[in-house]
Amino acid sequence: MYDACVLSVVLTMAVGAMAGVLGALLGLGGGVFLVPFLNLVLGLPMTEASGISLVTVIATSSVTSATPGRLGLVNLRLGMVLEVFTTIGGLIGLVLVHRYSETTLQLAFAWVLAVVAVVMLTRLDRRNIIDDCTIDVGSLGGRVWDQELNRLVAYRLKRPVVAFVVSFIAGVVSMLGIGGGVLKVPVLNAWCGVPMRAAAATSALMIGVTAAASVPLFYARGQVDPPTAAAAVLGVLAGSRAGLWFGGRARAKWLKALMALVLAAVSVMYFRKALL
Repeated sequence: MYDACVLSVVLTMAVGAMAGVLGALLGLGGGVFLVPFLNLVLGLPMTEASGISLVTVIATSSVTSATPGRLGLVNLRLGMVLEVFTTIGGLIGLVLVHRYSETTLQLAFAWVLAVVAVVMLTRLDRRNIIDDCTIDVGSLGGRVWDQELNRLVAYRLKRPVVAFVVSFIAGVVSMLGIGGGVLKVPVLNAWCGVPMRAAAATSALMIGVTAAASVPLFYARGQVDPPTAAAAVLGVLAGSRAGLWFGGRARAKWLKALMALVLAAVSVMYFRKALL
C-alpha cells in the first residue's frame, strides 16, 4: 500500500512536469493534460481531478506570468477585460460542474478539445501581425517583439464580441480543471487577430486569476487532496520553467501543430472512456 502511494506521487510529479512544459508552451495551464491522468490513470473522480488541476493552474500561471521575457508579450488591458467575462463564467461553472454526471462531464471535455484541435489545424499559417509597429492598434491591440522576424510588430483585436463570449464560455469550461486557456488561446489566435505567443502569455496570466477564485470552493467540498496536489504542483513548477525555455525557441506554427495534436489525442481518450 505504501509503495503504491509513493508510486502515485512520483507519477503525479512526472505527469505534472510534462503538463507544466506543455502548459507553459501553449498558455493552457497544463490542466488539459493533468486531468486525464488523474481521472483515467489514478481513478480520481472528475470533480476531484478538476480541483487538483486548478491548483496547478495557479502555479503555472504564477511562474509563466512573472518571467521577464514573458511579461512583454502580455496584453494586460485585453486580459483584464476578458477576465471579467471569464470570472462570471467560472462562477456559473462552479454550479454546473456539480450537477452533471461523470460521463456528461467527460463527453463535454472531449467535444471541447476536439473542436479546438480542428480550429488550430485550420490556422497553422496565420501570423496575425502588422509589420508597421507605429500603426494605431486600438484600445485592446498591442505591440510585441516577433522573435522570428527579429523586430517589433503590432496587432489589433478583431471580433471583440467573439472574444468576450468565448471568455465567458472558457470560464465555465475551466471548472473542469483544464483552465480557460484551452478555448481562449485558439480563438484569440484564429479569429481575433492576436499572435500565438501574445495569446498564450495573456491567457497564462488570466487562467491563474480564474483558478484562484475557484480552488477554495473545491477545497471546502473536500475535492482537493493535499498530497496529490502538492506533488502535481512541484512537477508543474519544474516543467513550466522548461516550457518557457522551449517556447522562446519554437516557431509559432509548430506550437499550433503541437497544441492540435495533444488536444486531439486527449479528446479521443475521453470519448473512449465516456462511450465504452
